[in-house]
Amino acid sequence: MSFTNSPSQLKRELGVIGATLMGLGSIVGTGVFISIGIAAGIAGPAVILAVAIGAIVATCNGLNSAQLAANHAVSGGTYEYGYKYLTPAFGFTAGWMFLVAKTASAATAALGFAGYLLNLLGWNSTWTVPIALLSVVIVTLIVLSGIRRSNVANTVIVSVTLISLGFFVLVCLPQATEVGMDNLTPFFTSSPGAILHASALMFVAYTGYGRIATMGEEARCPRETIPKAMIVCLLLTMVLYITVAAVGIGAVGADVLGNASLQTKAAPLEVAVRSVAGSSAAFVLAIGAMTAMLGVLLNLILGLSRVLLAMGRRSDAPRFLARLNQQQTTPYWAVLFVGIAIALLVLLGNVKTTWSFSAFSVLIYYAVTNLAALRLSSSERLYPVWVGWIGLSSCLFLAFWVESSIWQVGLGLIVAGLIWHQVRRAIA
Repeated sequence: MSFTNSPSQLKRELGVIGATLMGLGSIVGTGVFISIGIAAGIAGPAVILAVAIGAIVATCNGLNSAQLAANHAVSGGTYEYGYKYLTPAFGFTAGWMFLVAKTASAATAALGFAGYLLNLLGWNSTWTVPIALLSVVIVTLIVLSGIRRSNVANTVIVSVTLISLGFFVLVCLPQATEVGMDNLTPFFTSSPGAILHASALMFVAYTGYGRIATMGEEARCPRETIPKAMIVCLLLTMVLYITVAAVGIGAVGADVLGNASLQTKAAPLEVAVRSVAGSSAAFVLAIGAMTAMLGVLLNLILGLSRVLLAMGRRSDAPRFLARLNQQQTTPYWAVLFVGIAIALLVLLGNVKTTWSFSAFSVLIYYAVTNLAALRLSSSERLYPVWVGWIGLSSCLFLAFWVESSIWQVGLGLIVAGLIWHQVRRAIA
């Protein structure tokens, strides 16, 4: 299959390593630095099981995303797959859910970066919103410069983040070895429902791999590059998350991580390493947390702008959002629109329910992904059909284990989006 560039297509500049690092930059952020603490507060030591369940669900979804992107390598991810393999309503719903959830997540990452920086410098928290806005502006300008420079910036960010997490494991491992059995027993301190709730939240911590699929139009040899990058990315992340969760809980206990995520502005892992090795060690981890938040912000702006590009091409969003710069490296109006939307949410400064809301909307998004993968022909399919069925059923099952108010609002937004979609099609 030949993938050449037409005048309206982005250049193919990403290889396996670059695509894998883009996925890691999207995944290794709020998931490892924040959500492990939140999930530990819900499931106790069994959060380790929740991390594994989230990984299994994410792997099925990742494989289905990979085979879809390999066969339909254009920007837009599941928005495009829904249109091609299902119906326009499914495609629009996927794009709408992605935009809603990930814009709020990007604002959370910007505010998180600002909070960690202020804690590090000892400045007043009144500077949180201005610094978050500045981070959005800077990262948006980086993305506007094109995928190549974005890839370089992402590589630096991922490297610093992984080094800091490796430091966390090395510092906490001796204490985890010494008192780990006490902190990990009893292992099941919560109900099965709580573990499933935690699994839904941990699934979100893996979903950055979707950035690899949404940038399929920019991958060289997408049928080979995308599946390889997706599998490597998910395996590395699963090992990292399970290691960090086991060592963190083994060293300080699930209660410490859970309380830290609810009662302080510091990252739970920062609180854990501070209690084990003092403020100097916490400083190192704070640097990693800050780079992780910047990585999440950069990759979300990339992913969101590519979905807006795809929606603009079909007039599901204003058509000017589909315009590319002269070098065909950036959908500049889409990037600017995303940056402005994130900045507006940063100004609100209230995204405390974002993570649970993201869990519901992202699970619905990937349910559409799996449903589309089930429609692939035998010649297009890279993996067995049962991978799609496991992905679909697990997404729909976990989506409704978040708080009822969250999924009720989510369903309302889906209905509102579909009404808009039908009205637009009627007047087009």
